Amino acid sequence: MKTDSKTILITGGAGFIGSNLAEKLLKMGHSVYIMDNLDDYYDPEIKKKNIEELCNYKNIKIFIIDINDKTTLSQIFHKHLNKLDLVIHLAAKAGVRQSIIDPIGYYKTNVLGTLNILEEMKRNCCKKMIFASSSSVYGNNKKIPFSEEDNVDYPISPYAATKKSGELICNTYHHLYGFDIISLRFFTVYGPRQRPDLAIHKFTKLIMEGKPIPFYGNGTTERDYTYIDDVIEGILGAVENLKGCDIFNIGGSKTISLAEMISVLEEILGKKAKLYRLPMQPGDVEKTFADITKARKFLKYNPKFSFEDGITEFIKWYTKSNQDLFI
Repeated sequence: MKTDSKTILITGGAGFIGSNLAEKLLKMGHSVYIMDNLDDYYDPEIKKKNIEELCNYKNIKIFIIDINDKTTLSQIFHKHLNKLDLVIHLAAKAGVRQSIIDPIGYYKTNVLGTLNILEEMKRNCCKKMIFASSSSVYGNNKKIPFSEEDNVDYPISPYAATKKSGELICNTYHHLYGFDIISLRFFTVYGPRQRPDLAIHKFTKLIMEGKPIPFYGNGTTERDYTYIDDVIEGILGAVENLKGCDIFNIGGSKTISLAEMISVLEEILGKKAKLYRLPMQPGDVEKTFADITKARKFLKYNPKFSFEDGITEFIKWYTKSNQDLFI
């Protein structure tokens, strides 16, 4: 995909999606600014390593900052970010279960933090944003697959509620101030640099170590897994078609059950998983499944990775990053 060179801020740019996106944009010749607070939801050293890898490229500048530090945020925007072409807002507290434990913390970062970014954009004459939303906004939607036209007024976790709130705030800034904003509802992203708390990464580690994996419910819950490279292409499609205010699903448009996911991991790793059976967890949805018709039409989004191919690529990365487990 060819694009004119842009100056882009990625909030949450040291994380899984953000660091992969930054690397892609830098390779394409864009100038990239990153904001990240290196939150300790998982080991900050992992994010530091992601940043170190990005520092091999030119045209990148990194700010370690919490987006709720309004004074420092304003200073950075005024001094360094007053000529941005767009913001890709990925920064957020992640994780459904943790949001049930800390709903106020999630509201502060995911809702107020988003407002802080939008306000600084307004002050500094940048009115283009890609907002990272989530498939969690659909809750236990009975209509399958999930469409952008479906009612999403019934989130079942604080995390999902904050993401729905973010979409509404984006619409408000489009209406009041003429912002061009696309919200992307990501469906279970996986691949190299994936967060260690997410199922594929966590299960891979436990299987390799011969430890039992937490197996919630009866294994029939389903997720629409989306490989990171396909997600990046979806974001780039949004960048190229950033006009007005709209919402798009970014998924693989195919479901994989928990039992199937574990079976694929076992096959590729060549090791049998030990299961530690547990009840379904509060806030977990039964199924996610993206209707990507709209994204195909308007963003030219066309996911290419099968689940098996994506897992194979993840295992290659994991093996290289954890050589000691494979000796």
